Amino acid sequence: MTERRRIFRFAVVGTGVAAYYMVAYLGLLHLLGSPWIANLLAFGSAILIQYVGQTVWTFGKHLAAPAQFGRFLCMIGVGLVVSSAITGIIGPRLGLPETVSAASVVVILPVLNFVILRLWVYREQNSI
Repeated sequence: MTERRRIFRFAVVGTGVAAYYMVAYLGLLHLLGSPWIANLLAFGSAILIQYVGQTVWTFGKHLAAPAQFGRFLCMIGVGLVVSSAITGIIGPRLGLPETVSAASVVVILPVLNFVILRLWVYREQNSI
């Protein structure tokens, strides 16, 4: 598969998961009335959907790979730290409006995630 095609698939999965999260969160919020529970369920299920989509469709790997799934969850954790740092520390210290901080996350995080997925999460068996 060409890298251009892989990037396209990565973007399709990411966009689809983002749309799913929004619909799931709002629907669960309406049903359950709790933003904490709605977010937990929507976010958790979105992570699983993203794992399946990126693993099978974008990178053509097997789902049943515990070490791979562990690396994927680490990537999610890195994304949380990076987005929190941008919106909670860097943006405020630079005096950026919240919209600029959020937009920065929307641009930076997908690039970072693709690099981590490509070089670490779905690395070839004989790679480090």
